[in-house]
Amino acid sequence: MTFDLKQLDHFPAQPGVYLMKNAAGTVIYVGKANVLKNRIKQYFSGGDGRAMIPFLVEQTTHIDTIIVPSEKEALLLENTLIKKHQPKFNAILKDDKTFISLMINTTHEWPMLRLVRNKGTPKENGLYFGPYTNAFAARQTYELLTTLFPLRQCSDEELKRRKRPCLLYSIKKCCAPCVNKCTREEYDSYVKETVRFLKGQDKEILKDLNAEMKLAAENLEYEKAASLLRTIRQLEHVLDSNQIVAKISGKDTDALALFRQGEEVMLVQLLFRNGKLTGSEHICFSKVLEDDQELYCSFILQHYTKPQNIPQEILLPLPLTQASFLEEILSEAAQHNVRILSPQKGDKRALVELSLENAKVIFHQEHHPHELSEKMLLDLQETLKLTRYPKRIECFDTSNLSGIEPVASMVAFTEGDVDRKRHRLFKIKTTTKGDDYGAMREVLTRRLTRAKEENDLPDLIIVDGGKGQLNIAINVLETLNIASCDLIALAKQDARHDKGMTEEKIFLPGHNDPIHLNPRSSLLFLLQKIRDEAHRKAISFHRKRREKKNFTSKLDEIPGIGPAKRKRLLTHFGSVKKIFEASPDELASVKGITSKDIAAIQNYQA
Repeated sequence: MTFDLKQLDHFPAQPGVYLMKNAAGTVIYVGKANVLKNRIKQYFSGGDGRAMIPFLVEQTTHIDTIIVPSEKEALLLENTLIKKHQPKFNAILKDDKTFISLMINTTHEWPMLRLVRNKGTPKENGLYFGPYTNAFAARQTYELLTTLFPLRQCSDEELKRRKRPCLLYSIKKCCAPCVNKCTREEYDSYVKETVRFLKGQDKEILKDLNAEMKLAAENLEYEKAASLLRTIRQLEHVLDSNQIVAKISGKDTDALALFRQGEEVMLVQLLFRNGKLTGSEHICFSKVLEDDQELYCSFILQHYTKPQNIPQEILLPLPLTQASFLEEILSEAAQHNVRILSPQKGDKRALVELSLENAKVIFHQEHHPHELSEKMLLDLQETLKLTRYPKRIECFDTSNLSGIEPVASMVAFTEGDVDRKRHRLFKIKTTTKGDDYGAMREVLTRRLTRAKEENDLPDLIIVDGGKGQLNIAINVLETLNIASCDLIALAKQDARHDKGMTEEKIFLPGHNDPIHLNPRSSLLFLLQKIRDEAHRKAISFHRKRREKKNFTSKLDEIPGIGPAKRKRLLTHFGSVKKIFEASPDELASVKGITSKDIAAIQNYQA
């Protein structure tokens, strides 16, 4: 069944909206037009050359129209119908989208800054900044603020049980309220400055910090003055590196831009508040029919629905023919004037160009075949109740057979991808035969001691095993005074490591019962991938150690061949096999090998 072309002459010549339907009566596309008849004819006359038009026309069997008094009414009705019918050829913003924000839980005795994700209304009380649809800008801001203002980063449970300051205190990234290393006034001032920074009050912060530093110097508090000076220099560096943003007016402004490749479209929105870049959002659309003009219009109407989210200016790379109608609609909703501009030069054009560059970069990031999205790592953080975003994960596994040649492996994953240059293998040195817990304690202690010294700690530690291994890891972290690493234990059903869907138990510190993930969960797949990589490395290393021991043990059984002579023989010939194949003259050429030794080697071989 196809669309009857005879109907084309009977459509109205007024402004309005058209709904294109398939054979099942489902709306597959909603559009608007100033003259409905002319616009609809273009689809079937070849006058519209967009790539998706043939697919739309092929599926269209019927077209409904609704006439309205004006283009403005057509814009509003089109937006309403898109939300109602969710047509597959229209760009649609999903209502169930989750947003990433920076949050300070100001109701807590000792507030902390966290990355949080919410769908709709936030669940937890506190001050929220954002939101962002990607975590990149929020994470950068978070890392900067933890350097500038040393608020706690540990969980509430860790805060309660600490008896001495952790590593973060010694590197000046936490002021250790857990053990009263700072006063309530000092901590509250850090919270206040963090909030002011997120609100864009950078210059005021600098002014106050300089005054505080001067006062500290006058009172001969030189250590405090030096610490304030470091903070001032870091903040000045950040402000200097963001000069393009500082030049624009203090208006709330959004800069939008699109990047297209094939059937995919990336739309990026940079948010400027009080003249400062405070965040970004990006939305990816696939197989949408709208051209750039229509896509910008549709996005603006669908996105800017709440008065508090509507800026004073929206900057675009191109002028919109219906900009005046959109300005009128947004101004009425926001109760303040809204301008939609397409600047051609100057600082505002530079912001549009910045948005265009971001759209291109994010498109290629999200479509890179080897990159695991930030969303999955944020899901992991939320599901496992982690304190930190798990940018770097390290997983530990041990291996031994009846206590012979015990070894351990550590594998690293960065941003969800395997990071082989960080992998490590360990020979267990101090543990007694068959002591799996002791082996785990030794390898964790060795690795984390070095990581602490080099300030190279991971965000998340995974140990292969159940509650026993988890408790060992908790004890190691407490002994080494490390509070900035999240920790979990991953136990496979009946300790099996074979392929196939098996039940997994995830044990968390402070929780008696394990978490069970759906066997087909992408998060479980990620955890299994990390754990299985660690297990594979440990087994492989253990096998090589056993093989080497089996070879060298033959030499150990020969009378008169001790460790020194064995080492010289192996160094000279390269293998046990070649030693036994060597002639008496070749054996005699090795330093320290006597005629008695040669006879013993040949007699053993015989």
